[in-house]
Amino acid sequence: MATGQQIKTSSKQIIDIIGGKENIISAAHCATRLRLVLKDESIIDVDKLSDVEVVKGHFSNSGQFQIIIGSGTVDEVYKEIVILAGITETSKEEVKKKADEKLNPLQVLVKTLANLFVPILPALIASGLLMGINNVLTSQDLFIQGKSIIEAYPQIADLARLINTFANAAYVFLPVLIAFSATKLFGGNPYLGAVIGMIMVHPDLLNGYGYGSAVLEGTIPTWNIFGLSIESVGYQGTVLPVIASSYILAKVENLLRKIIPEFLDNLLTPLFSVFITGLATFMIVGPIMRGAGDIITNVLMWIYNTLGFGGGGLLGFIYAPLTMTGMHHSILPVEMQLFANIAVTGGSFFLAIASCNNVAQGAAALSSIITSKDKKLKGIALTSGISSLLGITEPAMFGVNLKLKTPFYAAMIGSAVGSAYSVFANVLNVSPGPTGIIGFVTIRPENILSFFISIGIAFIVSFLLTLVLSKKSRIK
Repeated sequence: MATGQQIKTSSKQIIDIIGGKENIISAAHCATRLRLVLKDESIIDVDKLSDVEVVKGHFSNSGQFQIIIGSGTVDEVYKEIVILAGITETSKEEVKKKADEKLNPLQVLVKTLANLFVPILPALIASGLLMGINNVLTSQDLFIQGKSIIEAYPQIADLARLINTFANAAYVFLPVLIAFSATKLFGGNPYLGAVIGMIMVHPDLLNGYGYGSAVLEGTIPTWNIFGLSIESVGYQGTVLPVIASSYILAKVENLLRKIIPEFLDNLLTPLFSVFITGLATFMIVGPIMRGAGDIITNVLMWIYNTLGFGGGGLLGFIYAPLTMTGMHHSILPVEMQLFANIAVTGGSFFLAIASCNNVAQGAAALSSIITSKDKKLKGIALTSGISSLLGITEPAMFGVNLKLKTPFYAAMIGSAVGSAYSVFANVLNVSPGPTGIIGFVTIRPENILSFFISIGIAFIVSFLLTLVLSKKSRIK
């Protein structure tokens, strides 16, 4: 514990180094860190700050400049800074609100996505690991020539089916989880949000994963209402449409509560909130998102056909942002066309790129175990990193990499390098299959070695780059 004189001296030094009291908008602290919202972070002399006796580290995150001081001492330093700078004491929540005002729209979007997924991380991590176990049990030629483990040992087939049911649940009903969390975040009733999520994956709708086939076959089901033709298609596996619908629900609900008489509020507000949001979802949100998906698909094919391995690198670089929005599912129609004409195309190049992305995200999360001092984050990074290597990236991407930012960028670069090699080596899969390490089960036999080289490159680059960039950014 620092002495009183050390605290006074260090506090004055901190104020001077961060640009004086005039540069401080607000201040708060948590168990170990001083949290500051500053007018201009560029004027901070970070080299001098590292030399201050009580300072153990610092980093900037989500509009806050955070100085790591340590338990106990941080409270004393905070009190001294409040006195020296002549500012009022502020709660962490108030500081976060002021910090949010400094974020640009892209930063707000990323922060919102991260906040949405934090509450549902346990469900995604559990499902991801179970899904990986199921893939190991059911993939042919993984350990036994011409057979899967359950084909070789049929007595465990029911165990595999049970695990598969448990593993799929959170992802089959992912829009329900997202809608609940998002609606709560946007200030609406989360249970009404869950209803919207349930509507979006209702079994009476065409399953969203079958949308690509329906487009090619011209069999998309519709509702014909007063001359309007509305596609009755589900949103399984999507993120952005669910978030947009949850936002609409929260705003509609809050507006209705202001205009509906109190004695009718409990009756009419839920009714109209769900009905209006549901209509908006299927009439506006869905078509817009699927239209955006079609544009992305055409752009992806142009990149691959025109730019070669450079295009592969670009696709690998942007694959994670596509996954964030759920728009990676728009690739399915393209893949189906490639498989339909496999005698000419030889297969699809997308699985290798997706696998490089998944492995890169997992490597970055695992590398964060070394760069982070947060014990809880280390645990999440370990489990989600393994899950990502097995093909499920959401826990690692939203729970660790996006939260820390640097690992996410490192993973994008690692994915780009690995994907560039996979396209250069013409790695193709002959059917849809699992992504990640076990994705090789659907790769052409002559491409399996190149597949492992590509994901190995993605892993190594992402892991090492996370270490290097995190050290430079002083993220601890």
